Amino acid sequence: MQLDNSTQFHTIDTQNMLAEIDGLPQQLAKAYLQSAHYELKGLKKPDVVLVAGMGGSAIGADLLSSYCAPFCSVPIIGLREYTLPAWATSQNTLLVASSHSGNTEETLSVFDLARQAGLPILAIATGGEVARKAKEADIPLWEFEHHGQPRAAVGFSFGILLALLERLELIPAQRQWVEQAVEEIEKKQANYRADVPIVKNPVKRMAGQAVGRQVAVFGSDHLAPVARRWKTQINELAKAWAQFEYLPEADHNTLAGTENDAGILEKTMVLFLKGSHVHPRNILRAELTKAEMLVAGMAVDSLDFKGFSRLSEMWDAILFGDYFAYYLALAYDADPTPIEALSNLKRAMKK
Repeated sequence: MQLDNSTQFHTIDTQNMLAEIDGLPQQLAKAYLQSAHYELKGLKKPDVVLVAGMGGSAIGADLLSSYCAPFCSVPIIGLREYTLPAWATSQNTLLVASSHSGNTEETLSVFDLARQAGLPILAIATGGEVARKAKEADIPLWEFEHHGQPRAAVGFSFGILLALLERLELIPAQRQWVEQAVEEIEKKQANYRADVPIVKNPVKRMAGQAVGRQVAVFGSDHLAPVARRWKTQINELAKAWAQFEYLPEADHNTLAGTENDAGILEKTMVLFLKGSHVHPRNILRAELTKAEMLVAGMAVDSLDFKGFSRLSEMWDAILFGDYFAYYLALAYDADPTPIEALSNLKRAMKK
């Protein structure tokens, strides 16, 4: 598919994933604002927030933990497992069970274990078993409406959690920062949209360069979990292999892997996510790492997401990455919504 042929995108994008991406800024705003009306049902300030979730529901916790690290009074930990860690039962731990469908088996397993351990629980879902069990046990349920794929609900998975931390008085009020970020990224979004031609659209140009290459995304500080988001979106939308790396950690191992094999390295495209709120040493590391990779024959580029705040930089990078994965999918003639390989695995697991 030619990326300037936007009027024909629907022939490949049969379930209109593009509309989901276009709506992400307003989804973030909606998720944050509507969470002021959910019931806490007596939940008190915890010493640890443990968020159980997988895939699109888990990335919200990653983003939240990274964004809130400089000012949150307690640790925020994501859990992508079936089991509850032993330490959780000996701490004043709040277990947040986050499942878009409400039927994620790993999250349901942790939910049940947390109930058995007597931990305070908050459920976040659109329905399903998580919602049913929460209602049955009179556990706080923050139920939201979204009919698309979990990966297209990142505004909910992050915005709801952000509001939760604020309401538990773990972080300062965020409304000003959310509104500022939404306003800023909507302005930048005007350059990313499908009807903007390649010559004026930085995302389309970048996606075109990625065709036929394995993409590796590097991020640091508040952009580190965004690198992971890019990787998963490339996997699920474009059905292409990708990896994510964090700086400075990657300079203690990954960089050493640029000697062999030349054939693989030449087919790799490395993208560094940068921002004005990234630590200066990590900015230097990105430049020096990029130079080493260029010598190794790898295609390397940087994307600079300068914003008013860390939140606006994070969400600009998320939005850019989602459009990138979408345009890469169309370049491969791949419908960005169905995930047949994952569906096949889930069916096999149920047998």
